[in-house]
Amino acid sequence: MERNVTIIGSGPAGLTAAIYAARANLKPTVIEGMAPGGQLMITTDVENYPGFPNGIMGPEVMDLFRKQAERFGTEFIWGDVTNVDFTKSPFKLFTEDQVIVTKTVIVATGATAKWMGIKSELPWPEGLGGRGVSACATCDGFFFKNMDVMVVGGGDTAMEEANYLTRICKSVTVVHRREQFRASKIMLDRARQNEKIKFILNAAVDEILGMEEGKVRGVRLKSTKDGHMWEAETQAVFVAIGHKPNSDLFKGILDMDERGYLLVKPGTTYTNVEGVFAAGDIADATYRQAVTAAGLGCMAALEAERWLEAQGSH
Repeated sequence: MERNVTIIGSGPAGLTAAIYAARANLKPTVIEGMAPGGQLMITTDVENYPGFPNGIMGPEVMDLFRKQAERFGTEFIWGDVTNVDFTKSPFKLFTEDQVIVTKTVIVATGATAKWMGIKSELPWPEGLGGRGVSACATCDGFFFKNMDVMVVGGGDTAMEEANYLTRICKSVTVVHRREQFRASKIMLDRARQNEKIKFILNAAVDEILGMEEGKVRGVRLKSTKDGHMWEAETQAVFVAIGHKPNSDLFKGILDMDERGYLLVKPGTTYTNVEGVFAAGDIADATYRQAVTAAGLGCMAALEAERWLEAQGSH
């Protein structure tokens, strides 16, 4: 069976694309991946998604997205795409147990926040994820109004998050494992000139403290120079050591930047392969919000529909 639209990924971008494609009677298929729902599945409270004045839990909002896509007739396939053949249309997508033949593809595989690799970062109750440990200041900063928080990292993301948090929090301490920063001069200067930002250099977070209380109360730091340890108080830890786009599958097939974000024609979701579109965090290194991902998913579905019409196959 040849499908009209197959969407790889089931976060806000993928599911919004499914809603639009299904309402256009394209009978889309969503390959959900092994972790359906994307990054919002590990986000406890979502307070910045329009339409939910009292906030909503991340998994709950993704469940609503999915139900809406299902209601209009989206087919869901659980599992990961292991290989793709984009050499000619119709395209082929390989999962562990089947081959999907499709006229168009929307890639919405997202990006994954990089973590430090310590147990206390894991989602609650294994760790303190969602209880003061976060990888998104714009998502979770508001919960720490007038509190002392930490940002871990030394690149532009860390400086940006630190500056952003000073608008909400009492103080921000940036912890960085070296003395040199990867951040651009302008971002670093801005952070250094901000009187609410302090720096702890040549230190790494060894552990985040507060498991007994069920919320972050501090960190244990380890010197990267001589290995000595000490504790510092904080009420939240924002990990800002970058994101990794989930694009390994498309290396050598779809154009991407040096970090692995898929490149699209400006103002569109068109990739370098005709009939293959990219939406959401996989093609967005700048905003990485659920609402912008959803907007890109909408664009991809509309562009896929128009592309099919132009081919005379819809």
